[in-house]
Amino acid sequence: MAVRRIVVVGCGSIGQRHARLLAQRPDLRVELCDSNADRLAEAATVIGEPKSYRDFREMLAARPDMAVIATPHSLHADQTIDSLRAGVHVLCEKPMSDNLADAKRMAQAAATTTTVLDFGFTLHFHPGLHRLKQSIHSGELGTVLHLHARIGTYITLLCSRSRHQADLDNALLFDYVHQPDIFYWLLGVPPSGVYMTAVYGGDLPLRSNPNVADLALDYDIPLAATIHFNYVQMPQRHQYEIVGDRAWAILDMETNCLRIGRREEESETCENIVVERDRLFEAEHQAFLDAVDGRRQPESPAKSAIVSMRIVDAALRSRRQSQRVPIPNPPSGRH
Repeated sequence: MAVRRIVVVGCGSIGQRHARLLAQRPDLRVELCDSNADRLAEAATVIGEPKSYRDFREMLAARPDMAVIATPHSLHADQTIDSLRAGVHVLCEKPMSDNLADAKRMAQAAATTTTVLDFGFTLHFHPGLHRLKQSIHSGELGTVLHLHARIGTYITLLCSRSRHQADLDNALLFDYVHQPDIFYWLLGVPPSGVYMTAVYGGDLPLRSNPNVADLALDYDIPLAATIHFNYVQMPQRHQYEIVGDRAWAILDMETNCLRIGRREEESETCENIVVERDRLFEAEHQAFLDAVDGRRQPESPAKSAIVSMRIVDAALRSRRQSQRVPIPNPPSGRH
């Protein structure tokens, strides 16, 4: 069995999780890259003192097969593009970048190479969300009229090693770009406009500005969607609700319960859907490796991942302008 080299770039909490799980695979040799010597040393002890690099360009010069980019958001674009140009397949953590212009550069780079670029939207592999997607496309819910997502997670600030949320404005939206992405993944339809409200407040030891935000999304079809984010609640809340004209569904990611209410039967059921977080990353890794081997398309290619960046970019403009902002989308089939 051929053993390929994969470098985890960025050894914060997510990077260390990637490294730990990838190191368990017999078909991969994991290496590490981080400019911070302490984080590099900490991560190295987790997987047995692998080959390590302090310099990103030195790492690329060593010609690895693949890289996982898990560095701060602002570094994603240049590191991903340089890796693709060096012939290195890339799994880049979400978000694509901290700005839409760089995300567009990444998409353009991906379109001009046969090297694989995938983005780390691990929730695509959650069985509860797969069940929601199946309920939509099977017609079980009927015509979907409203979607809602809620994430309240002060624990994210507690667990953050870099504490970048204190210094990066709007970190809440970039850190939880999962939710705008999931709406597009569930429906395959991009929103046409967004209105955002947000505040920063409360007496909390850890800060992030804003620490409460709400998005209202509209579409070119009879559909509305809302997303609530906050860096305040603890214990964490994480839920999705879909309302159709035949049935509604609520997935609670903390209690692992999927409730479905059916209008005509006037009935409600609860399905237990339990998954360990490591299993989501393992599924993501396998999908990436399968894409590298040509057995499937990337789960989250740039043309899909950029939809969430367009939503966030328009939402931030909406907050500044205090009005609804349209979301420009390319013609159908080119998202």
